[in-house]
Amino acid sequence: MSPRLSRRAALGQMGALSLSACSPRSRAGGPLKFWAMGREGEVAQALAPDFERANPGMRLEVQQLPWSAAHAKLLTAFAGGDLPDVGQIGNTWLAEFVALGALELLDSRVAASTVVAADDVFPGIWRTNVIDGALYGVPWYVDTRLLFYRRDLLAEAGWNAAPRTWAEWLAAMEAVKARAGAGAYAALLPLNEYEPLLTLALQQNDPLLHDGGGRGNFRSPGFRAALGFYAEIFRRGLAPLISDTQIGNLYDEFARGYFSFLVTGPWNLGEFRRRLPPARQDSWMTAPMPSPNGPGAGIAGGASLVVFAGSKNQDAAWRLIEQLCMPRAQSRFYSLTGDLPARRDAWERPPLAGDAKAAAFRDQLGRVKPAPAVPEWEQIATQMQLVAEQMVTGRLTLDAAVAEMDRRADRLLEKRRWMLARAAGARP
Repeated sequence: MSPRLSRRAALGQMGALSLSACSPRSRAGGPLKFWAMGREGEVAQALAPDFERANPGMRLEVQQLPWSAAHAKLLTAFAGGDLPDVGQIGNTWLAEFVALGALELLDSRVAASTVVAADDVFPGIWRTNVIDGALYGVPWYVDTRLLFYRRDLLAEAGWNAAPRTWAEWLAAMEAVKARAGAGAYAALLPLNEYEPLLTLALQQNDPLLHDGGGRGNFRSPGFRAALGFYAEIFRRGLAPLISDTQIGNLYDEFARGYFSFLVTGPWNLGEFRRRLPPARQDSWMTAPMPSPNGPGAGIAGGASLVVFAGSKNQDAAWRLIEQLCMPRAQSRFYSLTGDLPARRDAWERPPLAGDAKAAAFRDQLGRVKPAPAVPEWEQIATQMQLVAEQMVTGRLTLDAAVAEMDRRADRLLEKRRWMLARAAGARP
């Protein structure tokens, strides 16, 4: 899944890392060093023999990093000049590491490749790897958030198909809630998760940042509409005012009908199949996110493969990226991890081909949009959700909330505005 980490302290290290920090040390020869995170790191180790057979004399050394420590580890390695040759990073981190000068450009590699091409990848996902017109990463796997829902409870409430618009979704939630009665809800939108609100915001055309990514644009009509819709779900009592830590067991609560709609990602395809009882396996389904006018956009999440600057094994690093991006490898990777392939042709292969519950992801991945490509984005998104929580719990009005979001975003982007002004030759 797309990385969501508790790493305020790690992000704080950025203040101590200026753009003049030392570049990564070059390593001549030696093993090809690959850093990968979480379950992906375990699987990458299992794939190492395939790479070594295809590249006689080259040894692949895989280091697995926990997601909770990966961001800080990468920053520390950059500061110490000890980054690996190739690595996996969350695609929302790319802008940050490009700003540090830590990544190699990949445009010429892709232009000469017979394996990797922009046309093979979902367009919105490919765009997350392009910063200021240049390519710095290749999508490895993809992530987006959409609706998981109890189709049996929806049918009992008079809905035989998933809602496609915001108006239909509200009506369906009202019907489900009316039938569920007190002590149950229509949807679960945890107050400590920014992804559901961000997904709603991406249904609008207004950008989340403006002025070259230097200022917040939360007072725009589009975001105001998304935030207003989000707040209306809580105002009508259709979702509980709780965080995910207040849910004892998400899967048990979904199975017993405490809620019928959940905005979540592809990892839950496997989790729902493992954790829901057999009697409930036919009772749930997935659907693209509703928008004001029909099936909408989603977050362009996931992880990318990059070559770190200064590596002396760049040719071998690129061969590894190509091997991991082949359709067969992507299908095998999905079977081992549940991570959705970035290549569209991998969806024509088993086990994804014919999987009705995965089909909604393929549909929505054709419409995903990247988050703003600024290093500060995840900090801004966290502040966005903190302010949204204040609004839905009655401590802020809609007007006050969007103004506060802009204020916090502008504060976080102050250094960026200074750098942009300096680059333009203007007065900071």
